Amino acid sequence: MTLQRFARFAAGAAAAVVLPLAGAGTAAAAPLDAVELYYDASGLPDYQAEATQAAANWNNSVHNVHLNDGGAATIIMHETTGGGSYTTTDGHGSGDIYIDTQQVAEGNDPTRIIAHEIGHNLGLPDHYEGPCSELMSGHGPGISCKNAMPDAQESAQVEANFANGFVTVRLPEKHIYR
Repeated sequence: MTLQRFARFAAGAAAAVVLPLAGAGTAAAAPLDAVELYYDASGLPDYQAEATQAAANWNNSVHNVHLNDGGAATIIMHETTGGGSYTTTDGHGSGDIYIDTQQVAEGNDPTRIIAHEIGHNLGLPDHYEGPCSELMSGHGPGISCKNAMPDAQESAQVEANFANGFVTVRLPEKHIYR
């Protein structure tokens, strides 16, 4: 067990004893052993709510990693015009996400785009041939596809990617939402 995981375990065990004694309720939080990732969506002035929802969709679908707004952000989100939405990432929790406002104006769902790009930061590759139910199919299914939730297979892959903390995933440098 790593020192960081042990510290989180010890803090959680202490909270499990102290909180009930103090009569405090339990708050919804990341699992004790989840990798905590932080994102900064301040560069998405037109899509703040969508960024929050995209992160929540991932948080509700996986347990080994938890996305938080703010903090020492390693995932930075930006708006751009033209060129397509994309991310540059190392595939294990660090990268820059660019959301193309023209793609949104064309009818692509911004929450789906952001959740898709976060998926790359969690180690998932594109699968443009997939159905709308696959988040990583990008805009392959067309603008009528509004699904912004990862499917069970995508969630399972992220769980595996972060089962032992941070992972090294080799992805192409730039992923374009197309």
